[in-house]
Amino acid sequence: MSEQQKIYLKKQKRYKTTITLLRFLLFAGFLILWEAAARLGWIEAFIFSSPTRIAKCFYKMVMDGSIFKHTAITLGETFLSFGIIIVFGIGAALLLWLYTPLSDVLEPYLVVLNSLPKSALAPMLIVWLGNNAKAIIVTAVSVAIFGTVLNIYTSFADTDPDKIKLMKTFGGNRFQILTKLVLPASLNTIISNMKVNIGLCLVGVIIGEFLAARAGLGYLIIYNSQIFSMDPIAMSIIILCIISIILFKIIDLLQKIAKKLS
Repeated sequence: MSEQQKIYLKKQKRYKTTITLLRFLLFAGFLILWEAAARLGWIEAFIFSSPTRIAKCFYKMVMDGSIFKHTAITLGETFLSFGIIIVFGIGAALLLWLYTPLSDVLEPYLVVLNSLPKSALAPMLIVWLGNNAKAIIVTAVSVAIFGTVLNIYTSFADTDPDKIKLMKTFGGNRFQILTKLVLPASLNTIISNMKVNIGLCLVGVIIGEFLAARAGLGYLIIYNSQIFSMDPIAMSIIILCIISIILFKIIDLLQKIAKKLS
């Protein structure tokens, strides 16, 4: 490695360290300002809560084990809806790619359903399916499924036609074109959709839990808002932020692994 390369790598490492430090300082400064504002009376702690009040609430719920129950339920519903979206989304996109008339018929309906506000569907789903976990999962799936099908199908359809013709010339059948060309070419699109969908699933689960749950982080938020207890609400929101970051990083790691293998 040349001296210039070493200098460049050192600069890059220093830059990343600086950015990480600035992010930490910004977050720490926000917490300090929030706590100071609550203690000095600049904001009403009962309404806006404070870091120490949230920490006490979290400790109390850790001691009685309730926070683990609520978090586990929300995570379980999120993972289940995410798995359904990935399987059904890729499967539906494959069907649309394999049968062009089917895609021509269904594409405008998918566009309309994707643009429909999913929160408007949630009350109807609860009436149809009942006040249970099934309604929550279907609500979460409805948030992301139509966009997933459209995006993955578009990626399949945009595969280089010259490469497809070349494979056909050498005797490649439909299955070989799909597995050897179309799917590998669309891998980044599929993983990028997974990044978006994991967050959308969490949003959909919380919407469902607002309306049809007896446990979960969404239930904690809506229940405590009704009794004006702000500390559990703020704590639940922070936990949701942490969960979304962790889930995003997991998908991002999978994308990096997939790039190395490809």
